Amino acid sequence: MSLLKVQNLTKEFPLGFFGKERLKAVDDVSFEIERSRIVSLIGESGSGKTTVGKLILKLIRPSSGQILLNGRDITQIKGRELREYYRKVQGVFQDPFSSFNPIYKIDRVLDMVFEEFFPDTPASERRTKMEEVIASVGMNPREILGKYPHQLSGGQLQRILIARTLLLNVELLIADEIISMLDASTRVDILNLLGDLRERGMSVIFITHDLSLGYYISDETFIMYRGNIVEMGDTEKVFHNPIHPYTKMLLESVPEIDRKWDLSKRFIPELVSSSNAPCKYYDRCPIRDERCLVQKPAMVEVEENHKVLCLKAGD
Repeated sequence: MSLLKVQNLTKEFPLGFFGKERLKAVDDVSFEIERSRIVSLIGESGSGKTTVGKLILKLIRPSSGQILLNGRDITQIKGRELREYYRKVQGVFQDPFSSFNPIYKIDRVLDMVFEEFFPDTPASERRTKMEEVIASVGMNPREILGKYPHQLSGGQLQRILIARTLLLNVELLIADEIISMLDASTRVDILNLLGDLRERGMSVIFITHDLSLGYYISDETFIMYRGNIVEMGDTEKVFHNPIHPYTKMLLESVPEIDRKWDLSKRFIPELVSSSNAPCKYYDRCPIRDERCLVQKPAMVEVEENHKVLCLKAGD
């Protein structure tokens, strides 16, 4: 049984002053995540990837669809069940400084885990476990504990937030752009730390817009565009055999330092609601035809563990 299974997940937001129009930020998304896997959710800003993460973390409610953790739908849980859910699923976000109150020492975010989930743990045992998880993410507890947030770097603060998940023995971590505010040397350290979490049995949804980072760390890759997953599967297959024209455009748009960028091969600019085609990529697609105007694309398996949302995937 999969650790996480998302079925037909949709999230609509109201638009306009009276909210009569609706925006589908996530549109009928389905996928599964196995244990001890890192899945990269990649797309442009506004593609819906962060909304998917918030839905799984229950920070917002879905308009429809199911989210199953270990086979149980968690979309309607609350109270004690919700607290138990957060023992298994946690999130780490882009700005580590926003997760800490500057007037408290960083020990507080770790101690709050005990207060909320393990209140009967003696103070001496709390300290020992805090030191253990700090050391397990590659830092010296004596140099970290007792410090205020402003005394530590962004990379150190992200490591502390990841250490917090280890206190809970989390099964699924939602990592939303967690290294985009860090310098290049620190990014690799955090990515390698995510790899260590995978070895310990944790699964990670790594949300990013950076193709190279997703390729470096993930076992599987999901490409999102305007609320849809348009291509998904083994990372090697998605990157080395891209099928959907949007995936191809993303990969072709990455400059290579050993050659001059050929501007004649740029992607087709997006038009604004010019066609109302059922395929959301129609207005940018270089391989569109008449079918794309009338027929809604379905997810097609083009090879083992590699699926594409495109009518022309089998052509």
